[in-house]
Amino acid sequence: MTPMLEAADTSSSFIRPRTTPPTWLVVALACAGQFLVVLDVSVVNVALPSMRTDLGLSPSGLQWVVNAYAIAFAGFMLLGGRAGDLYGRKRMFLIGLALFTLASLGGGVAQEGWQLLLARAVQGLGAAVLAPSTLTLLTATVPEGAARARAIATWTAVGAGGGAAGGLVGGVLVDVLSWRWVLLINVPVGAVVLAGSLVWLVESRAGDRRRLDLPGALLVTGGLATLAYGIVQTEAEGWMATATLVPLTAGLALIGLFLVVEARTAAPLMPLGLLRLRSVASANAAMFVCGSAMFCMWYFMTLYAQNVLGYSPLDAGLALVPSSLAVIVGSKLAPRLLPVAGARALAGLGTLVAAAGFGWQSTMSAHGGYLTAIMFPGVLMMLGAGLAATPLASLATSGAAPGDAGVVSGLVNTSRTMGGSLGLAVMSTIAAARTGSGGGAEALTDGYALAFRTGTAVLLGGAVLMLVWLPRRVSKAAATSAASATSAN
Repeated sequence: MTPMLEAADTSSSFIRPRTTPPTWLVVALACAGQFLVVLDVSVVNVALPSMRTDLGLSPSGLQWVVNAYAIAFAGFMLLGGRAGDLYGRKRMFLIGLALFTLASLGGGVAQEGWQLLLARAVQGLGAAVLAPSTLTLLTATVPEGAARARAIATWTAVGAGGGAAGGLVGGVLVDVLSWRWVLLINVPVGAVVLAGSLVWLVESRAGDRRRLDLPGALLVTGGLATLAYGIVQTEAEGWMATATLVPLTAGLALIGLFLVVEARTAAPLMPLGLLRLRSVASANAAMFVCGSAMFCMWYFMTLYAQNVLGYSPLDAGLALVPSSLAVIVGSKLAPRLLPVAGARALAGLGTLVAAAGFGWQSTMSAHGGYLTAIMFPGVLMMLGAGLAATPLASLATSGAAPGDAGVVSGLVNTSRTMGGSLGLAVMSTIAAARTGSGGGAEALTDGYALAFRTGTAVLLGGAVLMLVWLPRRVSKAAATSAASATSAN
């Protein structure tokens, strides 16, 4: 998002505030929107076994509860940021929040698996429209200086807190009420934030009038979804079956067409010229590879805790709290270590720490104890993830021109989420193939352990990629900027 902001005509606002809203109120509304988006990435994990039982979802269908949201979110996030620049941040905030809230209601009352998956995809679309506006509304309202720094710090902390709180909140809701409330809870909260935003937020937009690249967003999202579906089909049909080859080929063709469109359009969703910069290309490739492994951690840890060790949803949520806190600790340590260690070394170190956690987790057994089977390996995995994210984002943003900083920041988060979506499809297929038709604790453990061993190999490969390709250091300004942009995502 460009920092060049200008007030829109008052006629473009949905409701004109009678007076200038207090800064703290704008910050609170923007942070509330960000909290909902980040919370919903993780809150459903502890509800997955209950969803499967109630709606009769297959193991492959279960992963789409996570992936439908993630793919739509990643595929449309850059488009959401551009739409805010073009049509107004308040307008996109309201549209995204309304769509997100209505989809949450639809998912909460779903009676069939396909209804839940459709609702999750629409939630992801709403989140992609909503999320970019949360920060730009805040920076448009709060003047530069100490006040803006405090506001961004609050926004960052709220986002990180949303991710950390997801497992615990989900566990409480599933245990006390039902799995439906991990979605329905968004409805009253979203309605309150929507009402406050209608009255108090002030419209703003950038001077940029570039055309909205809707074809690009549709092509990349459709390509990734089709490719992920083809990967899932390999579990039942094999790699050479028509039911597998057709979606795999179609997905690759859509992604190829996306690249062609991006190369020719005047205002591309993803300017391909940026990928000629070593820092941008290497950091995004590393984010994609690491995200493909790390995104799966919460999914398999939750299933292992409930399906194998017999934890309740609340117990599973509580069990993952140390891991959630570890990623925050890693994110806070990274900016301090970055000037000393250098971006490449710190990103590689974080990835190796995460790989050690994945390797430890791959030794899980059907009768594992909490400390050695969940807590310690989970802390290592997420501490490493937190340490690696900031230097990778810093490298990506350091090589771009100031006018492209917003696009590059969005590209980093998109690469990580897209990598995670495809990684989850692959890892779930690997785990299911090892588990086979057996549904017992031992068979499930074997499948989950193989997924973590595969994740270990992927992360070790990612560490080698970083050592060979990443630049060594970044500027201090880029490091500070990227730290605030990534810790909440």
